[in-house]
Amino acid sequence: MIPLSYYLVLSGALFAIGTAGVFLRRNIITLLLSVEIMLNAVNLTFVAFGRQQGVVDGQIITFFVMTVAAAEAAVGLGLVIALFRGRESLNPEAFTALKW
Repeated sequence: MIPLSYYLVLSGALFAIGTAGVFLRRNIITLLLSVEIMLNAVNLTFVAFGRQQGVVDGQIITFFVMTVAAAEAAVGLGLVIALFRGRESLNPEAFTALKW
């Protein structure tokens, strides 16, 4: 059996990669993918703790987080397409004004 600490280290590394992607990248699609990586790191933590406790609560919470992530991806990509059609750019600094 793999110890819980291995899962937590992997989850921390995934979360750090996602955080670095959010702060360092200058593309809206890359920012959305980085947020998805961070959500997957949280999912891994929930499942690991649920497995250690011997309950399925972590897996149930993971399904809810995956549902929210799917909705976030759909709405986020829809907004990205609308923004790209208006400005012809995916650079987040191009969208600082609230006007089109």
